Amino acid sequence: MKPVSTKSPDSGYPLAGLFHLGVVYLVWGSTYLAIRIAVMPGDGFKPFMLGGTRTLMAAAILLLWVWLSKRWIKPTRKELLVLTISGLLTWVGGNGLVNWGEQNADSGFAALLVGMLPIWTAIIESIWDRRPPTLKLIGSLLIGFAGLVVLCYPEIQGGGQSKFWAIIALICAPLSWGIGSILLVKSKLRQGSLMISGMQQAAGCVGFFVLVLLFKEPVPDPSPQVWGAWIYLVVAGSLLAFTSYMAALKLLPIPLVMTYGYVNPVIAIFLGWIILGEAITIYTIIGTVLILAGVAGVFHEKRRRYEELPLQGVETIAEK
Repeated sequence: MKPVSTKSPDSGYPLAGLFHLGVVYLVWGSTYLAIRIAVMPGDGFKPFMLGGTRTLMAAAILLLWVWLSKRWIKPTRKELLVLTISGLLTWVGGNGLVNWGEQNADSGFAALLVGMLPIWTAIIESIWDRRPPTLKLIGSLLIGFAGLVVLCYPEIQGGGQSKFWAIIALICAPLSWGIGSILLVKSKLRQGSLMISGMQQAAGCVGFFVLVLLFKEPVPDPSPQVWGAWIYLVVAGSLLAFTSYMAALKLLPIPLVMTYGYVNPVIAIFLGWIILGEAITIYTIIGTVLILAGVAGVFHEKRRRYEELPLQGVETIAEK
């Protein structure tokens, strides 16, 4: 009997991996809007309190589920160190800086700067592996980056001194996230996606609350709208999308997974336009086309190389 293929007949990538990447594309593109609402001045959360409470709830749910379903794999000291460091880099360094930056930046603008992630990841991975990226990959990343520049241009022209530190934070956020993600992938942990997600968010939670104490952030008194954004971030952003992100990293090449950094800004911009009334201009349209072209280029460049590799470790969230 001919074995059932677990690869997409069109792309050559595992269907499970493409599904999880699709979840990341859609959900994380919307979380920028939710973060912007959650940290609004007045009745919103302070940035590190938002991150701490969000990761606390998500980590507790995920790790309890892993324990009850008997999928717990006790981490070694090395694995625990990797989970802790990568969790701090992705959540405190990545998500925490986005929370902080969105106090003074629109959700779409924040997503555009975080969209530099594929650029950072390609550079970090090349240094890590001591192997320069191919010309095709460089060209695709540059096309996508050109789209981000076009989209950012109006914001940069109209910005003032108050946005300076927000821009710095939002530029550093994807760099931290990329380092944490590559560290996790290169370590090849034995744990499943649910447990990795829970452990990383537990590490991030500790880091966030250290910053809450350090910066003396007050206990918030959120409005119903802010609570709604918080719930969405916990359920959709942390439980669903971050776990799918862990699964995608297991199943797909890193450069392909990191293309979500191109797609998320597009979704964030249109949601900002629909819900917050952020303007869509000719820059938005041209930038969107360039970003999608960059995504297609990265996808195509990695396809042949990945197809030549034996299919290993294909699994679903349910199996782990």
